[in-house]
Amino acid sequence: MRFSRVLACRSTGRAAPAALGVLAAALFAAAAWAQTPPASTSPGNAAPAASQPAAPAAQAPVPAQAAPGVAAPETRPSAEITATLPRDLSPWGMFVNADIVVKIVMVGLAFASFVTWTVCVAKYWELWAAMRKARAALGLLNEARSLGEAHQRLGRSDETVAQLLRTAVQEVQQSPHPDPESLKERVSWLLVRIEASASRRVGRGMGLLATIGATAPFVGLFGTVWGIMNSFIGISNAHTTNLAVVAPGIAEALLATALGLVAAIPAVVIYNVFSRSIGGYRALLADGSALVMRLLSRDCDRMSAPMARAAAE
Repeated sequence: MRFSRVLACRSTGRAAPAALGVLAAALFAAAAWAQTPPASTSPGNAAPAASQPAAPAAQAPVPAQAAPGVAAPETRPSAEITATLPRDLSPWGMFVNADIVVKIVMVGLAFASFVTWTVCVAKYWELWAAMRKARAALGLLNEARSLGEAHQRLGRSDETVAQLLRTAVQEVQQSPHPDPESLKERVSWLLVRIEASASRRVGRGMGLLATIGATAPFVGLFGTVWGIMNSFIGISNAHTTNLAVVAPGIAEALLATALGLVAAIPAVVIYNVFSRSIGGYRALLADGSALVMRLLSRDCDRMSAPMARAAAE
C-alpha cells in the first residue's frame, strides 16, 4: 500500500514537466499562426504594399556650373531690360533719346529743309511777278514806234525792261550828234550789263538750294553712321545680342538719313524748276533788249535821213 502511493507520486512528478512542455509548444504554434497573413483568394488582387519598392524621392535640379576659368555671362532680367528701353519710338521720342551728335545733325537738316521751302516760296513770288511785268512791258515796247513813245509809257516803271529802255534814252540824250553805229554799240554794252545784273538778282538763293541738295544726304549719312556706331557700343556693354536693346539706336540713326533725304530731294527738284524759270526770264530780258535796239535803230534812221538829204542837196 505504501509502495503504491510512492510510485503514484513519482509518476505524477514525471508527467508534470511533459505536460508543461506540450502546453508551451501549443502556445508557440498559436502565436506563429496568428502572425502569418492569410493567403490571397483572388488572382487579380494587387501585391501587398510591403512588397512594392518605395518610389525614389524627387530631386531638386542641380544648377549647371560654368567651365573652370570661363566667366559666366551676366544675365539681366527681362523686366529690367524692358525698363531701360525707351517706350516712345515716335520721331520726336527718337530725337529726344538720340545722341548729342545725332541731335545736331537732325537740327541742321531740319533747318536746311526750312531754308529750302522759304527760298521756294520767296523765289516763286519773285519770278512770277518779274515775268508778269516783263511780258506786259514787252507788249508795250512791241506797240511803240519810237524810243520817246515807249519812254512815255514805261518811263515810271521799275521793271527791268523799263530800265533797259531808260538806259537807251539816257545814252541818246547824252550824245547830241552821235554816230549811229557808235551809239548802237554803246547802248548794246549797257543793255548787256543790265541783263547780267538782273540775272544775278533773280538768281539769289539758287546757290543755297544747290548746296542743300548736294550735301544733305551725306550729312544724314554721317548721323546714321554715328548712331549705328553707338548701337554696336551698346551691344558690347550689355553683353547681349537682343535686337530690342539696339533697335532704338538704329531707328534714331535711320531717322537722320530720312531727314537728309527730306531736305535734299525737294531742294534738287525746286532748283531744277527755278533754273528753267530763270532761263525763261533771261529770254524775256533778251527780247526786251532786242526791242529797245530796234527802236533805237529806227530813231537813228530817222535822224540820218534828213542829214543824208541835206548832204545830197
